[in-house]
Amino acid sequence: MSQNIRSRRQAKAPPKDAKAKRSESEDSQQAQLQALKRERHLSLIRTLHMADFITLLNGLCGVMSIFSSLRYCLGDSSEHFNLWLAIVLMPFGLFFDFMDGKVARLRKKSSLMGQELDSLADLVSFGVAPSACAFCIGFRTAADNAVLVYFVLCGLARLARFNVTVANLPKDKSGKSKYFEGTPIPTTLSLVFTMAYWLHCDWLLDEMPFGVVGKGTFYEFHPAVILFFISGCMMISKSLHIPKL
Repeated sequence: MSQNIRSRRQAKAPPKDAKAKRSESEDSQQAQLQALKRERHLSLIRTLHMADFITLLNGLCGVMSIFSSLRYCLGDSSEHFNLWLAIVLMPFGLFFDFMDGKVARLRKKSSLMGQELDSLADLVSFGVAPSACAFCIGFRTAADNAVLVYFVLCGLARLARFNVTVANLPKDKSGKSKYFEGTPIPTTLSLVFTMAYWLHCDWLLDEMPFGVVGKGTFYEFHPAVILFFISGCMMISKSLHIPKL
């Protein structure tokens, strides 16, 4: 009887290695928090790892893409250089988003700051930047803008949910989550590539695909903007599980 009770307790108890890893992770997090609290010159910069700086490059691509979109709006609409630049910068953001995780795993160094930076950089590069580009190419009515705002807010909510629930998602043997709940925000690059094709065909402003509905009314909108609405809905979906590669 006592042997059965002992064996049950041993089965329920987590392996020592798991306990040690958990303890090391907690100690590392406490050390990072203490480092952020220190009042030193450039203390924030000193707490960042190499992977975090790569994440900042992702954010840089997003911000520069937005600025390029603004330059297009301020200039001659027949000159497409700034619009092309805005589109090209977003895939570069994806490259840095991919590389920061690779570097963190290779160096076996990650930070609490890095987790938050990653989400914020993704929001800029794959949420705000695509919506700014969409505005430039022709989605400029009040109804179009409402859909683009919905799209960005869905990306924001999706990233916040990921940060909160990632610890509870099923994991594989390596500790990585088996799937994403809803489409990851970088999948919005499919919309960017679609806009690149429209730009190549010169389907901009008054030549937008599928035309415009309710022209001159308060509900005037371009049917093509529905693609952004669908993308937003897919990001916040709870039932849609995307396998993680």
